[in-house]
Amino acid sequence: MTEPAHAGPVTVSVPDGPLVEAVSTFEHATVTVWDIDRPAEGHIDLVVLPYMNPRMRLSLLATATPRLVQTQTIGVDDVLAGAAAGFPVANAAGVHEASTAEHTLALVLASLRRIPEFRDDARRVGWRHEVTDSLIDKRVLLVGTGGVGRAIASRLGPFGVHLTTVGRTRRTVEGAVVHAVSELTELAAEADVLIIAVPLSELTRGLIDATVLERMPDGGLVVNVARGPVVDTTALLGQVRTGRLRAALDVTDPEPLPPDHELLRLANVLVTPHVGGASSAMLPRMIALVRDQIARLAENRPPFNVVHTP
Repeated sequence: MTEPAHAGPVTVSVPDGPLVEAVSTFEHATVTVWDIDRPAEGHIDLVVLPYMNPRMRLSLLATATPRLVQTQTIGVDDVLAGAAAGFPVANAAGVHEASTAEHTLALVLASLRRIPEFRDDARRVGWRHEVTDSLIDKRVLLVGTGGVGRAIASRLGPFGVHLTTVGRTRRTVEGAVVHAVSELTELAAEADVLIIAVPLSELTRGLIDATVLERMPDGGLVVNVARGPVVDTTALLGQVRTGRLRAALDVTDPEPLPPDHELLRLANVLVTPHVGGASSAMLPRMIALVRDQIARLAENRPPFNVVHTP
């Protein structure tokens, strides 16, 4: 078998120090720090974007003419809306799934067991003992069958839930039925917990709308770890404002929420600031991915996780 030809050193830009230290020792890499806050100084083969990157700065990528734009997120909707769409883009599949699944379960359990309320009560009015919801025996509707969805599903198993999954099309996977997104409204009527873990696209924007939410049983919990615009915020507010539904949100629309937003004031809504993947597990996995991408570019092999080719 013929070995891939080496293309020589790969110029790499990373947005922060920890990544510099980790990849600068790699034999094929010439590494610089660039946070995409100024025009690039010459060509860069591999541009690693900041973890949270304002869309307005992506126009500066054009001056780098990268061979690959590497995100530190799984979702790339903001990147493809900017100048990065003119270059191959790879996402960070394999980096965030486990942490996001952990965070999802934390949101579900904290909301069902009303942990934030008990903490606040203990600080303000003293000890209060109440019976809360348990996750066991709940009917969970999981929308999304990608890496994050699969990671969530695997962690739900030991909790004794009745799990129904929804994907783009109806199919059978390992003997289990995956329902089509066209069945979502009907399935919502039996969902004690609705978990959303789909990418944002024109097909999923507003997917969880008033019709879906109105079908959920009283006391149902809506958990969004996808992207804020997948859920119709106005429709969600209409349901949680009355107390009919609860919500646990790691992503919102708008994001971040204004400090006076009603979602932040409701006791039956738990909001975290888009931190599902931001854990101690992120950096070592991101380092491994960047090192693999450098090796592949150095050997003229196709990079991993390419989700867009111009």
